[in-house]
Amino acid sequence: MLSYPAAIALSTHTLTQLSTLIRRRRRDSTGRWWRLTAGHQALLVLAYLRNGDTYARLAVGFGVAISTAWRYVHDTLSLLAARAENIDQVSHRIGALAWVLLDGTLVPIDRVAGQRRFYSGRHRRHGMNVQVLADPFGRLMWAAPPLPGSTHDLTAARRTGVIEAVTSQNIQAWADKAYQGAGSTVRTPTAACCDRSARIGHSTTTPSVTATPEQNPSSQPHSTPL
Repeated sequence: MLSYPAAIALSTHTLTQLSTLIRRRRRDSTGRWWRLTAGHQALLVLAYLRNGDTYARLAVGFGVAISTAWRYVHDTLSLLAARAENIDQVSHRIGALAWVLLDGTLVPIDRVAGQRRFYSGRHRRHGMNVQVLADPFGRLMWAAPPLPGSTHDLTAARRTGVIEAVTSQNIQAWADKAYQGAGSTVRTPTAACCDRSARIGHSTTTPSVTATPEQNPSSQPHSTPL
């Protein structure tokens, strides 16, 4: 298999931070030999997370076995997961904001056994439903534990505690129409009125006004000079 240089749309700061975390963990694992340096392990994991490279491609690119690439990825993911905040910790942090954004996303996965639970009819593919909270600038503040892709966004938000967190803290959350009925502080688009006369009431109840030729010079007939 051939290999080639590729780019990852992430900053060097991200690589440095992840490398530092991996290096600290390695200090606690005395007597263990590592095929890659902490920096290269961090780069491998970022390529997996950001670019979606397979273990086979990562193994060739970094000169390691597929099992080693798999172990590096999962060891690092467990390291990051241990640092993640839970919804109770996040609710206190977002309480200082004027409002937050609530939305769900489908993380694509391969077709698996018991596929119906993971198939999203909305997206027409298999995946995991992940609920996210973002600040008014769109910066990610929290991502919920994933649920099967067939889970409705409102159901997923309730199961992961997002709805309870924003309503109990009286935090205004803006969301799409999938979250209608979530709670008093969750703002969703209003459905259009079905009554046509009510929608155009301004034109049926207000008499029309037509300008006279004197008021609207553009409506006067133009004379053609001889």
